[in-house]
Amino acid sequence: MVRVIVVGAAGRMGRTLIKSVVEAEDMELVGAVEWAQCPALGMDAGVCAGLKPCGVKLTAELRPLLKGADVIIDFSTGTVVENATAAVEANVAAVVGTTALGDDKIAALRGLAAKGGRLVQATNMSVGVNLLFHLCGEVAKILGDYDVEIIETHHNQKKDAPSGTAMTLAEVVAAAREVCLKDEIRNGRSGLPGARTPSEIGVHAVRGGDVVGDHTVLFATQGERVELTHKASSRETFTKGALRAARFLQDAKPGLYTMRDVLGFN
Repeated sequence: MVRVIVVGAAGRMGRTLIKSVVEAEDMELVGAVEWAQCPALGMDAGVCAGLKPCGVKLTAELRPLLKGADVIIDFSTGTVVENATAAVEANVAAVVGTTALGDDKIAALRGLAAKGGRLVQATNMSVGVNLLFHLCGEVAKILGDYDVEIIETHHNQKKDAPSGTAMTLAEVVAAAREVCLKDEIRNGRSGLPGARTPSEIGVHAVRGGDVVGDHTVLFATQGERVELTHKASSRETFTKGALRAARFLQDAKPGLYTMRDVLGFN
């Protein structure tokens, strides 16, 4: 059994993760962590996720739980590096699904891997989205002179924009075409920006309703366009990938991995 701690347990993703872990035949939920002011502290994690009681209560303290765990799955915000550090120090693997991590936090996770940590970090845990990343890179090379625009749509409560997934797609395109994303990215357009340059990569964020997550990469030229699209209709698609990453880390060597490593694309 893979013994799992869910961090960010009372959030949308956290509750879905708890449900997926409890229902998985090869996993055991051994901890559920939330921020210190969370109103759900002390509640049974199963009840919080809409299930029957599972005997694990929400707590604000991660470190005391680590001795009985194999992996933490963290979709929280704000303390990702601190949580991963505590896990690595306890020889516990870490799956990090928090989006919009800055370069400094990615560098910190790499540092933990260099110290012997086993981590998977991804802007999107969906198997389908990671296939989209792979395909997008291949198409960007083949259609090297096509205009590229990335459009992402999410629910009206999403805090960051563009999404981490959209930014990863832009990074994939830039790498495939050997251009600097910082120089070529265009986050939306307004006013009179002028004609589109051949090498720019447009990224556009749409917010509304309860959309879980839609991403489209548009390759357009004179007379035709090719679109690669992924649409998530349930957060369970992300939790399935996170659980797959947790299983992958049980036999992995120290390192900072991506979902493309987990799925065998790299």
